[in-house]
Amino acid sequence: MQTDYFSHSRQEIAPLLPPSAIRVLEIGCSAGGTMAWLKAKWPDAEFVGVDGNPNVLGKLRSLGEKSFIHDLENPLPEIGQFDLILALDILEHLRQPALVLKDLVDRLTHSGRIIVSLPNVAHASVIVDLALRRQFEYRDAGILDRTHLRFFTEKSALALMKEAGLSVVDGVANGLDGSKAALANALTGGLLFHYLVKQYIMAGVAGQKDVPFKWQIASETVDT
Repeated sequence: MQTDYFSHSRQEIAPLLPPSAIRVLEIGCSAGGTMAWLKAKWPDAEFVGVDGNPNVLGKLRSLGEKSFIHDLENPLPEIGQFDLILALDILEHLRQPALVLKDLVDRLTHSGRIIVSLPNVAHASVIVDLALRRQFEYRDAGILDRTHLRFFTEKSALALMKEAGLSVVDGVANGLDGSKAALANALTGGLLFHYLVKQYIMAGVAGQKDVPFKWQIASETVDT
């Protein structure tokens, strides 16, 4: 696994962030690109990074933040409570994502939130290959990453959050920023929206609440 590949920051989560944060936990933080970006945004916050890949530990520690290597399938050690927890591009790699997410919910402060991203296996590229070519080929990255153990649609992504005791209060849909996808979505009046989304990014809070919710796409929104 190449550290540089995972050193980019996930700035598309910006619309889902709280105004400020005191303690931030990121699981599956890789080389810490997102933590470095947030550290510049909140210089007084405390950041804790956890990853399962020992090859990134040196890079994480170079950021000057608390970090450690841990098997993410197992409950985290006692590291306190957090007002923001990130689980980006990680739960689909785990055997029991709901159990991991429940463990994270227990580590939220009363007003904290968790931001989760999950790939959408109902994307048009996957459906076309299945329908026309009868093939399902794993790849080195993307929706059909060969290291993915779980696959999600919008419905099952939201269900995972609910199973963990979270209510989704906001979300960003990735994949419609390209000109072709944006045009296809516009020409069909949004009918192809969920077939063009590559990834659902959700902000959840503890508790089961009936929260009106719309997906954000840049400056646009689409009903869920």
